[in-house]
Amino acid sequence: MAVDPTGRDLKRFLQEDPGGPVVMLNLLRYREGGAGSYAEYATRIRPFLERVGAEIVYVGDAGTSLVAPEPWEWDAVLLVRYPSRAAFSEMVADPEYQGITALRSDALDEAVLQATIPWQG
Repeated sequence: MAVDPTGRDLKRFLQEDPGGPVVMLNLLRYREGGAGSYAEYATRIRPFLERVGAEIVYVGDAGTSLVAPEPWEWDAVLLVRYPSRAAFSEMVADPEYQGITALRSDALDEAVLQATIPWQG
């Protein structure tokens, strides 16, 4: 399973932009021994998030699944709010940011990275 978006994924992400903020849902399954690498990535990504006006909304270990398909076993959940899809794209295109992405990629066995649209009102 892929853990990083492709150029085609990012193009579609921007084309389908409804405008406004986006909260990125990250469901994470670590490779054996990958938690430490992901923790380092989580520390090193903070300046990049700040540069584009993004913030971590929630990060935590996954707990007991009450309603989920059988193979639905995640290690951690991360929610990050970006002011726009363009801000997310700007961050992932930054060559300096790309220098730390191996920490994330190498840490994960599987992942879900999904844009969510905050409800208004």
